Amino acid sequence: MTTTIWARTLAALTGLGLPLAQNQMVMETGETLPDEYLVYTLITAPPVQFADDDITVRSYTMQVGYYTRDDLSEMPDIEAVMKAAGFMPGPFRELPFSQESQHNGLALDYTYTEGV
Repeated sequence: MTTTIWARTLAALTGLGLPLAQNQMVMETGETLPDEYLVYTLITAPPVQFADDDITVRSYTMQVGYYTRDDLSEMPDIEAVMKAAGFMPGPFRELPFSQESQHNGLALDYTYTEGV
């Protein structure tokens, strides 16, 4: 069975022990968001190599969103677990502060290239 990019990302981030969701953290009615959590999503997946009119290599960019009610100075080592899973670190950027949930956020991009 082929491991999907989502399964590969989930396996890497699970080791950090934080609440984790794909695309967005959704809470049941009346529940509040955790103080600290991660969200991952696929940003792009362009083909990078072809043979006989078929895609042979694809490059995936996964974005990991880190959210905390504290400041961003004490982040978990997201880069270490992603690199250990074969991802290459890319750009990152601060996300707007959420007045509603009181979370700071950082979006970190990671690339994974594999044959298909």
